[in-house]
Amino acid sequence: MAKWGEGDPRWLVEERPDAKNVNNWHWTEKNASHWSKEKFREILVGTKIDTDFANCEITEISKCEGDAVVNNRKAKLIFFYEWGIEVKWSGQLVNSDTVVKGTLEIPNLSEEHDMKDVDVNVHLETTGPEADVVKDMMRKTGSEVIRRQLSLYVNSLKEEFSRGLILPTKDSIQPDEVKCDKSNMKRNIFENEVVNCSVKKAFETDTIHTTETFKCTADDFYRALTVKELVQAFTQGYCLLETKEGGRFELFDNNVHGYFVKLEQSRLIQQKWRFKTWPIGHYSEVTIEIKQKSDCTEVTVTQTGVPKTELDKTREGWKRFYWDSMKRVLGFGAPLF
Repeated sequence: MAKWGEGDPRWLVEERPDAKNVNNWHWTEKNASHWSKEKFREILVGTKIDTDFANCEITEISKCEGDAVVNNRKAKLIFFYEWGIEVKWSGQLVNSDTVVKGTLEIPNLSEEHDMKDVDVNVHLETTGPEADVVKDMMRKTGSEVIRRQLSLYVNSLKEEFSRGLILPTKDSIQPDEVKCDKSNMKRNIFENEVVNCSVKKAFETDTIHTTETFKCTADDFYRALTVKELVQAFTQGYCLLETKEGGRFELFDNNVHGYFVKLEQSRLIQQKWRFKTWPIGHYSEVTIEIKQKSDCTEVTVTQTGVPKTELDKTREGWKRFYWDSMKRVLGFGAPLF
C-alpha cells in the first residue's frame, strides 16, 4: 500500500471535498435523446424558406428516430448522435394561389458527418409545373437553410450537455470553459459559409432596359425563344425548355436558368431569370415585349433586380449570346423582304 501522499494523484480524494469522480477519471454519461427531439421541434417547425419567387415553411416533424448521448472520459467530452428525421413543408410561388406540399428527409444526421455532408432529400406530394419549381427551390435553397438549423442543434447539444459532466478540480478549468476545438472549428466554418450565402443577403440591384430590331416577323421571334430546336440552334448547346407558364428553362450549360411567368403568343414573354453565379435564391424579372412593325419586329427587354456588380456582364450577355447570335444563326439580321 502506498504511503499517504504517494499514491496515484488521480485517486486523491482530497482534490475534491465531495469525492465525486476525482479528476474526472471515471466514465460518466448523459442521455440527450428526449432533449434532442424537443430541440428539433423548436428549431425546425415554423422555419421559413423565402426567396424572391417562392415562400415555404416547415409545418411539422413527421418522423424523428435515433438517439443522442454525451460522455465524459478522462476529462474529455465525447458526443454521439445519430438521427433520421422527416419533416413536412408547404409553400407557393409568389402571386400564386396554388399551395404546394411535400416532405424533407434527413437520413444521416450524426457526429460522423460534417454538416455540409448531411443529406437533405426533397419530395413532393403536389404535382404540376408550379410544384416542380418550388421543389427545385427547396432542393437548392431549402437544403442550406435546414443544414443551418441543424447546426444550431449540434451547437446547443454541446453547450447544454457540457455542463456538469466535467467537474471542477483544483487548479483546473471550470466546466463552462471546456472547448472541443476541432468540432467548434468545423462548425464555425460551416456557419460562416451559410451566412455568406444567406437567402436575404443585402446587395444593390439595378434595371436593364434595351430595345432591339430584328428582320423577322413577331411570330418568328416568339418561336425563337419558345421552341427548343430553335433555342438550341442560337445558343449552340443543349437546353431544357418547358414552354408553359411555370415551366422551367436552362440555357448555356445551366449558367442561365429560371421559369416562365407569362406567355402571350407573339406578344409577350415574362420570366424569372437568374445567372448561376448570382446570390443563392435571387431571381431577376425579365419582360420581353414583342411588337410587329411594317418591315421588322421591335423587341423591348426590361430586366429588374439585376445585382449591380453583374449589370454590365448581364447587359453584354443579352447582346452577344441572345440577339447577335439569333441574327447570325437564324438570319434575323438579314432584310425581311
